[in-house]
Amino acid sequence: MTSLFEPVKFGDIELKNRVVMAPLTRNRSPKAIPNDLNIAYYEQRASAGLIITEGTPVSQQGQGYADVPGLYLAPAIDGWKKVTEAVHKKGGKIVTQIWHVGRVSHTSLQPNEGAPVAPSALGAKGKTYIINPDGSGAFADTSEPRALELSEIPGVVADFAAGAKAAIEAGFDGVEIHGANGYLIDQFLKTGANLREDEYGGSVENRARFALEVVDAVAAAIGSGRVGIRLSPVTPANNITEDAPQTVFDYLVKELATRNLSFIHVIEGATGGDRDYVQGGKPFDYQELKDTYRNAGGTGAWVVNNGYEKDTAEKAVASGYADGVAFGKLFIANPDLVERFKTNAPLNEPDKNTFYGGGAKGYTDYPSLESAEA
Repeated sequence: MTSLFEPVKFGDIELKNRVVMAPLTRNRSPKAIPNDLNIAYYEQRASAGLIITEGTPVSQQGQGYADVPGLYLAPAIDGWKKVTEAVHKKGGKIVTQIWHVGRVSHTSLQPNEGAPVAPSALGAKGKTYIINPDGSGAFADTSEPRALELSEIPGVVADFAAGAKAAIEAGFDGVEIHGANGYLIDQFLKTGANLREDEYGGSVENRARFALEVVDAVAAAIGSGRVGIRLSPVTPANNITEDAPQTVFDYLVKELATRNLSFIHVIEGATGGDRDYVQGGKPFDYQELKDTYRNAGGTGAWVVNNGYEKDTAEKAVASGYADGVAFGKLFIANPDLVERFKTNAPLNEPDKNTFYGGGAKGYTDYPSLESAEA
């Protein structure tokens, strides 16, 4: 039986174990530039087989939250270089999640305070995180978006490719394309956000076009063996809905199977919530999704996420259902999660009040086993 702690290869990336740190927005990078606190945070978690960083916008237009690090400014790339160097010195592997939020943004974060962009002019009706004029952080309603012009779409695809190149320049081992949680790629995929009548709307094939163009552009930029993608077939995050998710995502992974990607990262159920969440009238079949990918020739590692604990993760890997398991909140509170799993040590509880914004408290001050025993 395969163990959670055995090495594995995700495309061109060799990992020391199958414990993956999921991307986690923490809002601790003022002016979109990684800093010393971010370096410490990721360095502490370098025992993960793979770290996937917090979502990292590929352009200012792609930014939806204040104080998240970017990849479109030279100082940000320099800041990320220090992060990747620190993780590599600890023997870890790290990829960055390249991100465009689409409609999940606020005018104060956009170029010239313009409207956020989306496949269609349908609001997310959600919240985002902004900085007030007095410097304090606060949650605010997302702004109403405008529909992307057909002529603008190639430029957004190019932004993803540029972000991937910047990631490699910054020393990352690869990238994860953010195709989940109601952000731009997910918006194009799903009927609840995409009412377009051109080649990017209507049929499943048309709605998947943007995702596949992004994948192809990023793979051409840095090599497909260093590219993963995150998908969330049924999550309602950011008010996203889809009438027939099985049809959409079976088609998408069948197409992805021909791209020789590093990994496919699937959020099962509602992000951060109910694993059995249903959209489209019937339960989603995640085994069918994986089988569709493999039967179409897909060789990328299959990474699962959402509500896994040590026992369920071990079963997923031992059974062959998953090649890796991603953990979010557990990694927030347990920088040495791998060691705690190995030794069956107790886990720290995460403090939800410090998830977003702030400083070291609730970010880099969770005790490791080593520090607790000192």
